[in-house]
Amino acid sequence: MIWWPTEVPTLSHGLITLRAPEEKDIQQLFEGAQDPIIPVFTRIPSNYSMANAEFYVRERSPNAFANQTELQLAVEYGNGDDAQFAGAFSFHSMDLREHVAEIGYWLIAPMRGKGIGSTATKMLTQFGFESIGFERIEAVVNVENEASRKLLLSSGYNLEGIMRNKSRKEDGSQKDMALYAAIRDDWEWK
Repeated sequence: MIWWPTEVPTLSHGLITLRAPEEKDIQQLFEGAQDPIIPVFTRIPSNYSMANAEFYVRERSPNAFANQTELQLAVEYGNGDDAQFAGAFSFHSMDLREHVAEIGYWLIAPMRGKGIGSTATKMLTQFGFESIGFERIEAVVNVENEASRKLLLSSGYNLEGIMRNKSRKEDGSQKDMALYAAIRDDWEWK
């Protein structure tokens, strides 16, 4: 059975916190999305504007949560006044009847390679299984994104296959995507 939370959860583990996106995140969302690698490996467009960041925080995220279509979270690294915006995580492309969701994420450049992504992935995966009730959580990753592929393997996801020409990019090219999944009965936080 799926249980949808009544409010966006705040999840913490050590120095990492996943929480609802807030007004204070708008500038960092905008700046982080200017990294040229973000549109290469995510669905964020290369022309991501301040208006896009404002819409994401003020409308898209709360409306998607209310409609039970997405759970959008900001990730912070640090404690108290030292906490810094590190990126965004989500459950999206959900099929609540089938108890399946897709996890997505991106981190700003200075926060990559510190274990933040793998810990946040484990946090959200555990929440998805234990609190929401998903049976399967998928991740669809550009085959060229080696860092993300390693992150998923270290977070307990298994490679299930390569989907050829799965994703269309802004330049019109089709990209192969790797399908990873974590299954509730098999997954454990390591």
